[in-house]
Amino acid sequence: MNQNRVQKGWIPVIAVFFGFFIMGFVDIVGIATNYVKIDFNLSNSLANTLPMIVFLWFALFSIPTGILMGKIGRKKTVLISLSITELAMLIPFIVYSFVWVLVAFALLGISNTILQVSLNPLVASMFDKNKTASVLSTGQFIKSISSLLGPIIVGFTAVYFDNWRYTFLLFAIISLLSVLLLGFSKINETVESNQQSSFKSVIGLLKNRYILLSFLGILLIVGLDVGINTSAPQILMERAGLEISRAGLGSSVYFIAKTIGTFLGAFLLLKTRPLRFLRISLVIAILSFIPLMFGTGLWVILTAIFVIGLTCANVFSILFSLALNKLSERSNDISALMIMGVSGGAIILPVQGVVNDAFGLIASLLVLLSCLILIMLFTQKLKENAK
Repeated sequence: MNQNRVQKGWIPVIAVFFGFFIMGFVDIVGIATNYVKIDFNLSNSLANTLPMIVFLWFALFSIPTGILMGKIGRKKTVLISLSITELAMLIPFIVYSFVWVLVAFALLGISNTILQVSLNPLVASMFDKNKTASVLSTGQFIKSISSLLGPIIVGFTAVYFDNWRYTFLLFAIISLLSVLLLGFSKINETVESNQQSSFKSVIGLLKNRYILLSFLGILLIVGLDVGINTSAPQILMERAGLEISRAGLGSSVYFIAKTIGTFLGAFLLLKTRPLRFLRISLVIAILSFIPLMFGTGLWVILTAIFVIGLTCANVFSILFSLALNKLSERSNDISALMIMGVSGGAIILPVQGVVNDAFGLIASLLVLLSCLILIMLFTQKLKENAK
């Protein structure tokens, strides 16, 4: 593959980056969990199974998606994922029961898995190799805008329409637009996009210490991301006395910070070594957990949430790009494996929920802090194994 090949034309570029906006729909699970919990009177442990239903599929469908992508190409795989997303958004709007919510969230998890496995290498292949971290951060920036709008739209529909589920209808319409835009866009996929993968070939990558650490880092950062997104409204309700319709402010602040962080990261990563940028970000994020766990004022809590979102915004894209560039000739396999790490949302959050029920909110936040500390330790090993 010619790593310096750049896709010509703005329409294909807009089409693929629009896919990152659809990718952000999965983050609605965080605020939706709080509404569903109240609507069906669920415990913390049971409510936290909803995000688990979404992220479980990243463990099950990532490698099959990589194999499918090798057979039909990245663009067609992305189109399949967008179509499933549209269906997932329609279900809870049309039929609202706990069982159908589970079905919808499962489909959302499947579609998002397929989308992340296929979209990241597709967009990366359209730009120079040395811009991979920046390009993926740009994609995460667009995803963050979508994630940011989610709680705002949910709060708006809850107040204006007296039915927060109208959010799903709007997201279904946007998904359809994305399908049409990408479907009519011409993208010249490289020969590498047709590489053949197998379960054994993908899992075998974990024998590479560099790839293993990148995989574990992604697993932990996604678990932290989902955990903060889900915990932020609860923190504001318990500590600041906000009602649920206003507690979504915590998730909004977090995604505002991620949006700003990925926007800045897209530029800074063109001039800064990714690993150095990553380590500085993690140190600041770890320190910010102190006011998050023990602060009582509204602004103290919101500031801590903001700083954590800002500093963690580029962790995923940096780890992904490091792995992708390490073995660029096996990008399909790398993408499938790294996105399988997104199942961290299905692993960390249930643990956090059990700890929350047993020992309280602060103890559950310690679970998330532990994720950051482990990633920090991994970065040192990544530096040692960089060559």
